[in-house]
Amino acid sequence: MTAQRPIPELLAPAGGWEQLKYALYFGADAVYLACDRFGLRQRAQNFSLEELPEVVAYAHERGARVHVTCNVYAHDDDLADLPDYAQALEAAGVDATIVSDLGVMSVLRQYAPSVEIHVSTQASISNVEAARVWYNLGARRVVCAREMSLEEIAAFKAALPEDMEVEVFVHGAMCMAISGRCLISDYLAGRAANQGHCVQPCRWNYVLEEPSRPGEYFPIEEDETGTHIMNSKDLNMLSHIDDLVRAGVDSIKIEGRVKKAFYVATVVNAYRHVLDGENPTRWEAELDTISHRPYSTGFFYGPAQQSTHDDVYIQRYDWVAQGQTSAKTEEGWTVTVTCRNRFYEGDTLEIVSPHAEVKSITVCNLREVFDETEVPSEVANKAMGCYRFESEEEVHPFDILRVRRKDVARKN
Repeated sequence: MTAQRPIPELLAPAGGWEQLKYALYFGADAVYLACDRFGLRQRAQNFSLEELPEVVAYAHERGARVHVTCNVYAHDDDLADLPDYAQALEAAGVDATIVSDLGVMSVLRQYAPSVEIHVSTQASISNVEAARVWYNLGARRVVCAREMSLEEIAAFKAALPEDMEVEVFVHGAMCMAISGRCLISDYLAGRAANQGHCVQPCRWNYVLEEPSRPGEYFPIEEDETGTHIMNSKDLNMLSHIDDLVRAGVDSIKIEGRVKKAFYVATVVNAYRHVLDGENPTRWEAELDTISHRPYSTGFFYGPAQQSTHDDVYIQRYDWVAQGQTSAKTEEGWTVTVTCRNRFYEGDTLEIVSPHAEVKSITVCNLREVFDETEVPSEVANKAMGCYRFESEEEVHPFDILRVRRKDVARKN
């Protein structure tokens, strides 16, 4: 890792409590999330405004910052409730809000003056003059437009005031409209993407009739595999962290506020290891374990790529158990876990734990646990049920236990 520049903040998505806890357990420096209004991911679990003080306290106790998205493009009716909302963010101790609308920013500056303003990638800032305008209005961080190259970002950062930070997305789904200002969802489904209700029609399989909308036709020329003219590849910059550090990037951001905890934990864990100086070659394979489309480096080194042949998601592993406790025995460990997906006696599982290599164990003497009664079982198949087995390795609370899939690709 380049010694002359500080290590960037690792910023992780938290679509709900479980994602929040796993992001912090695996080493995120900050999380970004939304409450029940003003964010662009209304399909995420999100948080209520009433529980936000508890969320912030939980993160702060673990040394992490909380950024709340307020990045809708607001109408006047939306702004009526924003002052009270802003005051609640301030009272909860939120560290920053992420905005894209100047009107929203103006209200937040008035009613939440101690909360930092970060400018969303939705604002499509791709030049220094635009960033300076936001800076003069009070913003202290800009999330670069997705279309910017690494060379442009380095020059952009160098030209900004010293106290203006630069954040970039480094991993996850890429919007077909890249910086996100897309109207296709509005046009085809009546769901406003710019107010948080995108149904991702750019991911639909256009084989004349969209399978989830029987009887509704979208005629587009196609070949035998369908038509995939808007299907962006996923972003993956794990092997290029050093380049981002040299460019002066202050924060690297993982996409995924509608993703599950398994995704958040795995991606945060890989980026944490590399940020802390480990070889990215060792951790690249981890990013194939979770559900993803083919990877690319976005616009960082040239034009972004579309996956025009097919819309296939690859996932090599399933999350089958969450660690609870371990007890030392003469032969190894007796571990207690919470079942997340089915696994069997004799299965080879992998343990994913912070600050550690991935380890393999064999499930031996599997039992289902009822209070303190144990019943031998050939399969763990009760979701969120408690199971116990013998293991060669210790399992810690919140560790992830996963099993390799036999089928690794699926159609969206």
